[in-house]
Amino acid sequence: MIAALFVQRDGVYFGIPDVDPWDEERDARLYAGPFPVVAHPPCARWCRLAALVESTGGAKRGDDGGCFAAALASVRAWGGVLEHPAWSEAWPAFGLTKPRARGWQRTMDGGFVASVDQGAYGHLAPKATWLYAFGVAVTPLRTSRPKARMVVTTSRRQRGHMPEMPKSQRSRTPLEFRDVLLDMARAAGQA
Repeated sequence: MIAALFVQRDGVYFGIPDVDPWDEERDARLYAGPFPVVAHPPCARWCRLAALVESTGGAKRGDDGGCFAAALASVRAWGGVLEHPAWSEAWPAFGLTKPRARGWQRTMDGGFVASVDQGAYGHLAPKATWLYAFGVAVTPLRTSRPKARMVVTTSRRQRGHMPEMPKSQRSRTPLEFRDVLLDMARAAGQA
């Protein structure tokens, strides 16, 4: 069994026989094991735009109600993998090693970090992503940088002639990428 933490209700982790999905209603901060995890903690308060949101009177940067801390604790306690946007401010806030290149790198705490583009797994935008894995046998990741078919931003400078991705699709995990993360979690304890 795998616990999928901080996932979207009725999203790509629902309906899989050996996956126990924890959406917002179940409150993944309360997960107490014992299964390995795939964690997707909320990123809005940690991403590159978090400072802009805070400066306009929005939520305070880094104030995610303890979601990232709980996800990281679950990965370290039960084994698994945590996914967050590349350049997430949660990485330095929690003392995680930033990936230096594509592929996996060993960290001082015995875990691994990696940088990957979800576009290599079918996402319509490149979606640069950082991973932290602990207690699992890491698998090779695709290191290609696919050409974007859509963009997330509305900036004309960045958008060019490509269509903007609908907000509903931006945070979706491609099925093929989900399966890579689940396979890693299934290998917990085999590292």
